Amino acid sequence: MATVPTVDPGATQETIDIIQETVKGFSWQNTAVLIGLIVASVAAIRILLTLIDRAMERTNMDRGVRSFLRSGLKVILSIVAICILLGYLGVPMTSLVALLSVLGLAVSLAVQGMLSNLAGGIMLLTAHPFSAGDFVEAGGTSGTVVEVGLVYTKLTTPDNKVIHIPNGDISGKTIVNYSANDKRRVELKFSVSYDAKPGTVKDCITRTVGEHPLTLPTPEPFIRVSGYGSSSVEYTLRCWCATGDYWDVYFDLLEQVKSAFDAAGVEMTYDHLNVHMVEK
Repeated sequence: MATVPTVDPGATQETIDIIQETVKGFSWQNTAVLIGLIVASVAAIRILLTLIDRAMERTNMDRGVRSFLRSGLKVILSIVAICILLGYLGVPMTSLVALLSVLGLAVSLAVQGMLSNLAGGIMLLTAHPFSAGDFVEAGGTSGTVVEVGLVYTKLTTPDNKVIHIPNGDISGKTIVNYSANDKRRVELKFSVSYDAKPGTVKDCITRTVGEHPLTLPTPEPFIRVSGYGSSSVEYTLRCWCATGDYWDVYFDLLEQVKSAFDAAGVEMTYDHLNVHMVEK
């Protein structure tokens, strides 16, 4: 368990007293110098951020990561500028740094979950395991990526639901990208009767796959016996198609192979029990 640092109340009151005394004894000359420091600080921050923006654009860094880093650097530079101004006013830095450390720890504990999602978002944007338009399985959900943000990733499911998944849940688990490659393998299993000849079954499946306009001739389709059940023989078909045609090929072959079996007299069986009556 983290130990929360504490600030000495006496030191804090001393800081407040010093600020009050400094304000009372402020002259027009000090005011002019302070205004000059403020203007110089603002100008310096803008120049530094412009230079940083140009440097990040040359690295082809993701826009979301660039925006996050720029915001963080702007906050850091602003804090440095404020510390310089307070130092000019004579405010003791020891008490101020202790106060800022307590506030920083309190804020970090309050937004711990958001920081975890933010770190996950930066990881996703830099590693690029998927992009907008990819169909993925991430965070226990499958869908098409719409947007990858710093905190949430937005997916659209096949039934047109929009789901926002925290990036912390995605980056810490397995990500499956179905759209990463141009080709995808379709695998189907068919159960037919023991009475059907293997050659006839394979011919029906081979002819159906070859006649489909969306299947690819290479790699060559795989059609083999893959198991023997209690009342049927299992055949496995593996063929390839373009990734975007996967579901069309999948459902078309399920229907067309059944039609080819019917035309060839191949019976697709199911689990059943044959009872033989024996006469005495």
